[in-house]
Amino acid sequence: MIKFNKFYTHFNIISLILVILSLILLTFKGLNYGIDFKGGTLIELRSSDNNINVSNLRDNLNQMDLGDVSVKKFGNDQDYLIKFENKNDSKNIIEEIRSNLDKSFGNNFDFRRVENVGPKVSAELLKSGVIAISVSLALMLIYIWIRFEWQFSLGAIIALFHDVIITLGLFSLLSLEINLSIIAAILTIVGYSMNDTVVIFDRVRENLRKYSDIKIFELTNISINETLSRTLITSITTLLALFSIFFFGGEILKGFSLAMIFGVIFGTYSSIYIANTVLVRLNVSQKTILKEEEKI
Repeated sequence: MIKFNKFYTHFNIISLILVILSLILLTFKGLNYGIDFKGGTLIELRSSDNNINVSNLRDNLNQMDLGDVSVKKFGNDQDYLIKFENKNDSKNIIEEIRSNLDKSFGNNFDFRRVENVGPKVSAELLKSGVIAISVSLALMLIYIWIRFEWQFSLGAIIALFHDVIITLGLFSLLSLEINLSIIAAILTIVGYSMNDTVVIFDRVRENLRKYSDIKIFELTNISINETLSRTLITSITTLLALFSIFFFGGEILKGFSLAMIFGVIFGTYSSIYIANTVLVRLNVSQKTILKEEEKI
């Protein structure tokens, strides 16, 4: 049997440091919001000239005073995704870009898609994203509170908070773009982490009824070991799929898959070393379970 409980304190200290560093990064450095949240224009191009590359396009567009310009390949080798803030606020910016590219590279581009996100729309999207994450956390709290005792609920929410904050902290540290797909990834992380935690909590609760003479410190370790194969199989198979998306899914899906990879790793870790540690700190026992059941 693996002695997970031997490292509770060590990993709690590491997690506390990571959460504090993440909060500092989010406060002082902030997040790199994409055009979904700060407004701008997205253009999908296809080139018929094999000599044109990302560097050529970026250099050309940077001369137009468009603000922060991002040029990436996606899909086929000749497909490009361009994002920019439209700093000069020109209404004919697409025609200006088309004219500039034709002048520099010849008539070699097919404008396959153009999307504009205004400042008001982007602000609403950001607000909606924050509300979505907050509501999901609140609903998870209510579910766990009903499904388990309040001590379990507290442990689950602290674990979720831990996973979301550290994932966002890493995105801030690496200056990775935050867009709607990342919000979707964070919501998925919340569900994944909660599922992992509930599986272990179910076994802890079951063992609390079974072993009245075993302290919670040892009992959580027994429960983690009993559910370990299920936890590892789920995490490894999920990570294999996510790494496949990250390496072969193209630029569009890289941010989403990377957020999910961070989330699955931290979610698996927190279900063992964060959620269970809360039960140990609160000294949950068989009496705790029986008291709550008597109230019902």
